[in-house]
Amino acid sequence: MKILGISGSPIADGNSEYLIDTVLNAAKARGFETDSVLLSSAKIAPCTACGACGQGEKCPINDDMEAVYSKLTDADAIIVATPVYFGSVTAQVKALFDRSVLLRRQGFQLKSKLGAAMAVGGSRNGGQEKTIQVVQDWMHIHGMVVTGDGGHFGGIVKNPAADDDEGMVTVKDTIENVCDILGMMK
Repeated sequence: MKILGISGSPIADGNSEYLIDTVLNAAKARGFETDSVLLSSAKIAPCTACGACGQGEKCPINDDMEAVYSKLTDADAIIVATPVYFGSVTAQVKALFDRSVLLRRQGFQLKSKLGAAMAVGGSRNGGQEKTIQVVQDWMHIHGMVVTGDGGHFGGIVKNPAADDDEGMVTVKDTIENVCDILGMMK
């Protein structure tokens, strides 16, 4: 089974990529196949609401999203990590979410996949729960099965993530929960 980690930060080697590296390494240690999408290097333009995908056509925007579609559909579980930008996800995450409508309109291709979310804020109460809710809403709209860290919403971390021992427990609990559920699904 494959777990896809999406780092939603435009900053390479930042907190979100650190979280994705952490969870994917934990998943590999448990025997899962992993893959990643790093929005710090991917170029994904915003949706233009042209309607082509609703007609069964390929998205006419020529960028990195075509490769992301394959990664999303190949995954059994999807974990999204994003920094909190003005109380929500980054523009890069929002562009990916909006463009993923093609997968919904063309057969609900993410339906029943497992999903989890993590967010990094500037303080302990820096908007992480609201940001995670945005990610989970995207997952629900696709018909995904959403899980958290076993007690709350998912990975809730403050900047810098590597120094937040309390927050990293929620990240580790989230990936353990994802792996446990996928293990039950085998």
